[in-house]
Amino acid sequence: MANPAVSVTPYWELTFDADGDPDAGRRDRLLAGVAQHHVRDLIVFAHGWNNDRSGATRLYDGFFAPIPQLAPKAKVGFVGVVWPSMRFSDEPIPDFPRAVAAEMPRRPVLDKDTRHALLETFPGRATVIDQIARLLDQQPREEAELEEFGRLVRLLVDVVPPGPQALFAADTLREGVPQDSPDIFADCTAAVCEEFARALTLLESPDAAPHGAPSFSLPNPWEGAHELLRQATYYAMKRRAGTVGERGLGRVVGQLAARAPEVRVHLVGHSFGARLVSFALRGLPKGVRAVKSVTLLQGAFSHYAFASRLPHDARAGGVLEGQQNRIDGPLVCCHSRHDSALSTMYPLAARMAGDARGIAALDIGRMLGDKWGAMGHDGVQAVPGTKSLKLADALKAKLPASGCVNIDAAAVVRRGGPPAGAHSDIVHRELAQVVLAAGRIK
Repeated sequence: MANPAVSVTPYWELTFDADGDPDAGRRDRLLAGVAQHHVRDLIVFAHGWNNDRSGATRLYDGFFAPIPQLAPKAKVGFVGVVWPSMRFSDEPIPDFPRAVAAEMPRRPVLDKDTRHALLETFPGRATVIDQIARLLDQQPREEAELEEFGRLVRLLVDVVPPGPQALFAADTLREGVPQDSPDIFADCTAAVCEEFARALTLLESPDAAPHGAPSFSLPNPWEGAHELLRQATYYAMKRRAGTVGERGLGRVVGQLAARAPEVRVHLVGHSFGARLVSFALRGLPKGVRAVKSVTLLQGAFSHYAFASRLPHDARAGGVLEGQQNRIDGPLVCCHSRHDSALSTMYPLAARMAGDARGIAALDIGRMLGDKWGAMGHDGVQAVPGTKSLKLADALKAKLPASGCVNIDAAAVVRRGGPPAGAHSDIVHRELAQVVLAAGRIK
């Protein structure tokens, strides 16, 4: 199905709701169109943080654009997955139009674009969102108001203590039971907001004080409150990505394999979209070997997700343990140290309540070696046989035919300011080449 907003062809859009149910019409057009166009290799891309269909379409158009030239003889089809996620408007994407709010001096208010995105992402929560917006705008000094803010954020994303597991959608398992995940609401909200505010200050002025040194400026806790809202929202998106992948995309790939068994499927995901395509492996029907490669770009989920045993707990394994074996080809994970969203804010949010020392006493970099590190910062961890390559070397060499491969993409994934850094700087010809190399598409 042609799409005038996307330069490559044939291109189909595959849309899912929050429960993983597909738009039946779009799904059926994809299933029929693949055969009609004699597609041999189908590249399926799932976005991460995103506010609307047009933003997803721009991402897919930019990423797919060089592929026809890179693989001129290949019979390639393209699929853009659209699912209900969101991005805060103060996180501009390189090469994309900047939101008006992103051009303004940062202040912890809920701008109209972000408010609209929250209303779209969490339908039926308008009153709660209005109350959150009011508190961010007024920034009252009373600690009780910060506690009220925390209660509202919990309500927004459907978290009722003492059961944070649903929000955090833990990526590790202990003895078959979801692992208790540190809860950013376990401590008093005021303390958590101060920690986030301190981390934001370090991101914006990393040379202002050495690691572990106290800051002489008092951070605004409402800056941290805004970040608390962002992180809670993104953990809800993380949970949703797993649902859409397993219940939605995995089943559609199975239907495609039954209808067109000769088609080679290549899954690509960015941010939470990387989690989505990884969970699609778990949703594949038994015996389906249609997926020939998976490429993860700045994956926003645990670097231990595919591990059978965790270095810090031999009783626990990753929630996707062994799922890389469902791929008839390699699992390639691209990562970058310039991704501030994953190098700093992700592990801080995941670990904060479990470490009373706080950000002033922590070397954030050390946090990434423990159980709270993200896939997109340092790649797949604790999976024996995983290969590690620099991007330039990966583009010259023939990638392994199976197993996990980490590719340090920091040479190109490097642009972007706080709080997300280079998290969304993924539209690069070199990364499109990685997808082709992973899938042996020529």
